[in-house]
Amino acid sequence: MQSKNDTNTKCNKLDRKIRQAEIKSDMSVDELIKEINGCAFGAGRLSEAVDIYSEMLTEDTTKFFGLAGAMVPAGMRKIVADLIRDGHIDVLVTTGANLVHDLVESLGLHHYKGSALSNDMELKNEEINRIYDVYLPEHHFTDFEEKMQSILEDIGEETVSIREFLTHIGNNLEDTDSILKTAADMNVPIYCPAIQDSMIGLQAWLYKQTNRLNVDAFADMKELIDICYDAEKSGALLIGGGVPKNYIFQSMLVTPKELDYAIQLTMDTPETGGLSGATLDEARSWGKVGEYARSLTVHADATITLPIIVAAARNRIENNG
Repeated sequence: MQSKNDTNTKCNKLDRKIRQAEIKSDMSVDELIKEINGCAFGAGRLSEAVDIYSEMLTEDTTKFFGLAGAMVPAGMRKIVADLIRDGHIDVLVTTGANLVHDLVESLGLHHYKGSALSNDMELKNEEINRIYDVYLPEHHFTDFEEKMQSILEDIGEETVSIREFLTHIGNNLEDTDSILKTAADMNVPIYCPAIQDSMIGLQAWLYKQTNRLNVDAFADMKELIDICYDAEKSGALLIGGGVPKNYIFQSMLVTPKELDYAIQLTMDTPETGGLSGATLDEARSWGKVGEYARSLTVHADATITLPIIVAAARNRIENNG
């Protein structure tokens, strides 16, 4: 015979019915997201991610943004720049590759729609580089190298941090859609702890063969940790994982504070032990994400989920005044 407590527990587990979504022709993005809130699997998680992200943006929160993967080549560049411009990113941590491709676009040199089923030896002979289904002409890097060398010549011999180095690059760009320029204009720090692992790093090394260039790879750590210490509340939107995710997390780790909000958009799974697939619950064991933090991982292509989350959150915030 079931006890009253057993019955109550069972009822609690069955108090949220799956709601069958209804799609209308005149729906806003946020209305669509709210409509799938009662669905399961990825749809329900995407809707919950918008709830968490919208709250994170409207609260007095220090907002970290971790940007891994080939998001700039895929066309996500202006989304990130606009988030910086609108005050939705306080700290950006990214890979050198994304900044390289941002700089390439800043020079009016474009990425092109290609095919993932390409003949890669044919592309090599035609001097076209491939990133999945994105094509990038090899000659773009000639202009990139010339621009980088001129920027490096102007930096002087004083020791700078990587963040200061990137701010200097941003100040030497004119493209208002550039992540680097927008961050420099808005005084938003960009941290790129693996800057050496990029064409920017390669160009800096080449420059150093005949010139003085002093970049302190550790100087950023105090600055970023101070930001973490000063944050009343903190939240992170993580695109992929890797170095950007860990750099944000480890900076929180050495403070007495933990993230209050965390959203991860990834296609990786946790079974291999890699950071890009590691769950945010796992991060709680390290004291990186708070015990009562609102956190969620959405397993899907970030080039799909990021624009939807940003658009829905913008709808919601604007409509709520």
